[in-house]
Amino acid sequence: MLAAVFEGNGKLVLKDRPKPQIKQNNEVLLKVGGVGICGTDLHILQIPAAHPAKVGIILGHEFAGTIMEIGDGVKDFKPRDRVIVNPHPGCGVCRECRRGRPDLCSRLYSAELPNHPNTIGIFSDGAMTSFVVVPEYSLYKIGYDVPFHLAALAEPLSCVVSAVDKLHVQPGDNVVILGAGPIGLFFTCMLKACGASNIIVSEIADDRQVAAKNCGATLVVDPNKEDLNEVVKRKLGDGADVVVEAVGPMINQAISVVRNGGTILQFGHDELARPNIPVAEIVRKEIIIKGAFIGKFSFEKVAKILESNSLPLDKVVSHRLPLSKVHEGLDLLRKRKALKVILYPEE
Repeated sequence: MLAAVFEGNGKLVLKDRPKPQIKQNNEVLLKVGGVGICGTDLHILQIPAAHPAKVGIILGHEFAGTIMEIGDGVKDFKPRDRVIVNPHPGCGVCRECRRGRPDLCSRLYSAELPNHPNTIGIFSDGAMTSFVVVPEYSLYKIGYDVPFHLAALAEPLSCVVSAVDKLHVQPGDNVVILGAGPIGLFFTCMLKACGASNIIVSEIADDRQVAAKNCGATLVVDPNKEDLNEVVKRKLGDGADVVVEAVGPMINQAISVVRNGGTILQFGHDELARPNIPVAEIVRKEIIIKGAFIGKFSFEKVAKILESNSLPLDKVVSHRLPLSKVHEGLDLLRKRKALKVILYPEE
């Protein structure tokens, strides 16, 4: 089968790989229906890399598919079930997992448990191919009427759902979102559904500005053309109740537009970002700053959200390409000419 294999130092190579086989009784063989190219994939392929990954693995951690075969110990799933996949379920035995924080599992980036898939698609073989073997405990059923290009959004959407749970946004709250990439757009959809009255999105790209409006933003600001601080002051008075940083290095901007006593969610993930932080302003304004990483017990909710078709998620997927055009998809994203690219296998 054709597979997109990470070979280190920014190289992603299309090559033939054998179809994987079930080896453990709790595993299933999935036929990939759709797999998203994630910002994390771009970070892995940067030089120098902005995110770690295991050399030699098939990339692709945002995916959904159809079960083709099941191991002898699998009881809750059957062939032909459609499923979404949690690629980082946690080991279940480390201190963080036992504290109820599988999203912070200390073994996500390790190979301590040889039979545990440590972040599928980053540290073990993922879904930029035709078939992938995954453990039963990573699976969640999804309705047959959910198209795969939307079901493949489950992983990033689960991260946003988990992050939104931390914010407790109430109807009438004012929100600023920095960045209208796929994550910023998911936050726009979700916080609109939570009842936020004003959602101001800051974004420089024209197509992403349009997408932000389509996803529920009440106002979109191009910070290259307008002073975001002045716009927020004019529209919201004393600042935003909640600011979502969905880019990576822009926490200073978040600090400047949040109101006294407001909350900042740092979601943008760039391991090379080292911004200088205005500590005095954080103290003076008594700002609450929260971090958010991956989904925590949110895939059940995501399955219901996808099945309900209650969010305009189709506005986020800009391109659907065959796997053989993965490099075209990567180039579109690097040049900011795409929002979310979903790949599908051609076999």
